[in-house]
This record gives sequence, structure tokens and C-alpha cells, in this order.
Amino acid sequence: MPRVLAACAVGVVALLSASCGYSLLGRGAFLPSYIRTVGVPQFVNATPYFDIERVLTEKVRTEFIGRGRYEVLPQDDGVDAVLRGTITAVSVEPANFNSQQQASRYTFTVTMKIEFIDLRATKVLWENPSMSFREDYDLPPNESGDSVQAFLGQGANASDRIATNFARTVVNAILEAF
Repeated sequence: MPRVLAACAVGVVALLSASCGYSLLGRGAFLPSYIRTVGVPQFVNATPYFDIERVLTEKVRTEFIGRGRYEVLPQDDGVDAVLRGTITAVSVEPANFNSQQQASRYTFTVTMKIEFIDLRATKVLWENPSMSFREDYDLPPNESGDSVQAFLGQGANASDRIATNFARTVVNAILEAF
């Protein structure tokens, strides 16, 4: 009798855990099955910061390609769905100061309007009108805030980290419907 009870308990646990609804990240099937090609045209840059639109666009394309399910093209015609984005704000602000009252840490923030459109059904599948990403970066300890090379070098590293984080978050949101 105890063996029968134990076997039933194991069976119930197996049934319940099989239907828990969890799936591996990047394996969701939220998008309609007919979407095979995704257009990711160059994002629009409505800020004075040069080249950030290229970096963000390339990172998003790379993230989609890395998922292996979709053909990613750089245009918004001849595709099943399109991801459009507009960079609406970029800010670089001092966050910490050293003993000489010079900035030693900066906060880099990017805000975008972004939408993913099913072109066949002419319907927005996902959008975020004010997606924002922040990254802090430190100047090297022997550099001061007035060192242009140190500032620009760290700023490039921060923008690359933000672009990677942004791309992963956007593609996850689109594919996983979060």
C-alpha cells in the first residue's frame, strides 16, 4: 500500500510540474508563425549624440540573429515584421566627485520610443513609448573629469554596455511577450 501511495504522489508531482508554464528564455513562441523575416532599419536619432543610433541598431540586429529563428534585414519593406525606434533623449551626468570636486563617475542614460509591427496584419505587437536604460561608468583613478580622452573612452564603453542591455531587453520583450 505505501508503494502505491508513493507512486501516485510521484505521478501527481510529475503531472503538475509538466504544466507549470515555464519556458527557457528565448524559446517563447509569442510571434505569429508566419513571421520569418524581421526588418530592423536604422533607428532615428533625435538627439545631438553622434552615431548612437548605429550602435543600438546593430546590437538589436545581432541579438535577433543570435536567436536563430528569424532572418533579419536592414529595411522595413519586404519583411513580415519591422522594429522601429527613435532615440528621444541621451544624457551624461556626473554621479560622484573626487576630493578635488571633479567628476569621477558619470551616469549615461538613453531613452527611446520603440515599436514592433506585424506588417501582414498591420498591427503593433509590442511597443514602449519611453524605454530607458542607464549605465554608470567610472573614470580611471589617475584621470580627471577634464581629461577628454578618458571621458570619451569610458563613455564609449558605457554606450556599448547600454546597447547590449537594450538589445537583449527589447528582443526578449518581443519574443517572450513580457
